[in-house]
Amino acid sequence: MSAEVDWEFARVVAGKIAGREPFADSYHGESLESDLLELTTQAEELVEAETGLVSTAGPAKAKVTDRMGWVDANLASFNRLLRPLLGRMDEATETEKQQFVDTRFGQSLGPIGDIVGPVTDAAGEFLGQVSGAVVPRVAGAEVGALLGWMSGRVLGQYDLLIIEDERPEDQDWVYYVGPNVLSLEKRYGFPPREFRLWIAVHECTHRAQFTGVPWLRPYFLSLVNELIDAVEPDPKRLIEAVRDSMTDRKTNTGPSLKDGGVSALLATPEQRVTMDKVTGLMSLLEGHGDITMDRAANHLIPSQARFSRVMSQRRKNASGVSKVIRRLTGMEAKLAQYEEGEQFVNAVEAAGGRELFDQVWSGPESLPTIDEIRSPDLWISRVGAPSPA
Repeated sequence: MSAEVDWEFARVVAGKIAGREPFADSYHGESLESDLLELTTQAEELVEAETGLVSTAGPAKAKVTDRMGWVDANLASFNRLLRPLLGRMDEATETEKQQFVDTRFGQSLGPIGDIVGPVTDAAGEFLGQVSGAVVPRVAGAEVGALLGWMSGRVLGQYDLLIIEDERPEDQDWVYYVGPNVLSLEKRYGFPPREFRLWIAVHECTHRAQFTGVPWLRPYFLSLVNELIDAVEPDPKRLIEAVRDSMTDRKTNTGPSLKDGGVSALLATPEQRVTMDKVTGLMSLLEGHGDITMDRAANHLIPSQARFSRVMSQRRKNASGVSKVIRRLTGMEAKLAQYEEGEQFVNAVEAAGGRELFDQVWSGPESLPTIDEIRSPDLWISRVGAPSPA
């Protein structure tokens, strides 16, 4: 029995959950693609002027897609990234694989089944049909459910995963999920050109970070690969960890779901060291992205203060099933990264201006740890604040 993910089934599940945004076929979308192609070029220039980061990979490639187009792009990335782990899972015994299925979807799932079951009525019924499936289909259902849920919330994304043996034209894209952008513009009465430029600046900032700092992409992917290489596929441990967290049986001294989702619960002490590096890096990049988003085009986006306010509130307002999913997947921890990262950037610049902050791009050893993100004085003291003139 192969332990590979059933990617086709993942796509089917994602489509069931993603649904269809009414604006997908709206006449309002006629200008969206041409606008974002133009505004992405403008955003790159604004980001370069604001940050000093110059992409070494040429102009950004913008692609406006629907929810399933975004799902397909991420399924391709997951497939490339998870190949080493999926290969190792083939070594698991048949008993372990069957236990994985039984505990994930059977009666022994316990209280968590009552929480994650009703993602949507249709999705819950659909996922229930795979209770007796082989592991690849179960894994596909889980990946699809996550991507389907996220596809209705994502506005833009830079695809940073570059694989040397893959075709360059299939990689390094800046994606925009058109129906979601249109939906927010309509719901909040956002001026379309301003909102689209604002989103483009954020995504182009992430691209500038990974293509304008030569060592950053390989370093980040090395951390991700380090985590994947250390994974031990143990279904029993996974279920027990989530159960304990959901029923408050864990002690206060250990990690919780809020620290980074299920992966934080399962991590060994060595893995947590790597996870802390990833968390510190992502906090830096997200905070820097948000600050650049508000600074780079402030003279062109009069509504940006309102955009920031609305989007910040939107991040915080998750409730019910959405809140549980965010906690399980680690997205709740990710949301905190925006605020902590912004506070770090502001504190460093207050101490030494952009000259001091730009030291974060000098090499992996200059990156802030998660503790330094939360206490910027620690990083400033370690790196050395510039001497007063």
